[in-house]
Amino acid sequence: MSKVTPFLMFEGQAEEAMNFYVSLFDDSEITKITRYGANEGGAEGSVMKAEFSLNGQRFLCIDSSVKHEFTFTPSISMYVTCDTEEEIDRVFQKLSEDGQVLMPLGSYPFSRKFGWTSDKFGVSWQLTLA
Repeated sequence: MSKVTPFLMFEGQAEEAMNFYVSLFDDSEITKITRYGANEGGAEGSVMKAEFSLNGQRFLCIDSSVKHEFTFTPSISMYVTCDTEEEIDRVFQKLSEDGQVLMPLGSYPFSRKFGWTSDKFGVSWQLTLA
């Protein structure tokens, strides 16, 4: 095995989510987007497959062309180690907007500053201070 890459499946929000995530983390970018064309499996112009990176970590995502009875769950989350208090405060606040705070940002026995939230797309994020 050469690499494990997180793969996120959205229903029409993949591009919005990628743009949001790359705006939050330094050294992040959308590297490739392949879109559905006319008469293809998904809605024309939506994301067939995309790649983006957050501070060097590669992610893949799609806009599913099939309506599913499931979505993201907090049992799988993105775990982010932040370098500064300013970074953890800013990123947690942005990820929490229109989402759901699962554990408020604070001091815990396992971390001097930690927070857990699901963002507006339903993706779960755990943030800790280095």
